Amino acid sequence: MIHIVGAGSGAADLITLRGARLLRAADVVVWAGSLVNPELLAECKESCVVYDSAHMTLEEVLDVMCAADARGEEVVRLHTGDPCLYGAIQEQMDALDARGVDYEVVPGVSSFCGAAAALRQEYTLPGISQSVVITRLSGRTPMPAGEGMRTMAESGSTMVIFLSSGMLAELSAELLAAGRSSDEPAALVYKATWPEERVVRCTVGTLADAGAREGIDRTALVVVGRVLGARGGLAHDGAQAESYERSKLYDPSFATGYRKASS
Repeated sequence: MIHIVGAGSGAADLITLRGARLLRAADVVVWAGSLVNPELLAECKESCVVYDSAHMTLEEVLDVMCAADARGEEVVRLHTGDPCLYGAIQEQMDALDARGVDYEVVPGVSSFCGAAAALRQEYTLPGISQSVVITRLSGRTPMPAGEGMRTMAESGSTMVIFLSSGMLAELSAELLAAGRSSDEPAALVYKATWPEERVVRCTVGTLADAGAREGIDRTALVVVGRVLGARGGLAHDGAQAESYERSKLYDPSFATGYRKASS
């Protein structure tokens, strides 16, 4: 069996219990060495053979995994975060299907969840935003028609932007062209949940300046949205914050299938 495992967003103890168990049992591990925390390899048994996919092509990865599977060995393909996002796993799964090789996918904690934790922020606040757009700027991998940054930004929803921290001036320009305010809150979250995690709060208009000042041009998520400035009281800088609505789920005047309204 080949196990495609999400390693989590960075911290070694954010891999799931299932993922850690499979890693300990693996005879062969192919890991994304440029992205996954190397501390996780300490879970591997002494006899485990480890390959770094940063130096491999898709075909080489498939050959290693399929050969090990044919020998009856347990294989873990260790991906960063949750492999469903920018994980390049569909091409691997389709190739395994074509070869008749069995596999499973084990989800992990995505870096967009790690970024929210670092920000101490809920992405969906009643009356502010109830949608989250996960996207990226066009780069060496182009965006499909209809998925350009301007189009994605026009809704006003909370945005978590991957793979774009090296193009912050372009990103800021695209967001502004979409109608987002230059004063709209934004944040750079560098290496979310890693020991070297950093959070830099800024605005849509100051994204590029903040990145240059802090030396952040890779391995960071960009979060944009009014939720970053909304609070029950004061904003992070002490100014009066935009107020969000209280959740109906826990409002005493709101009845649910589990409790009656009390006021």
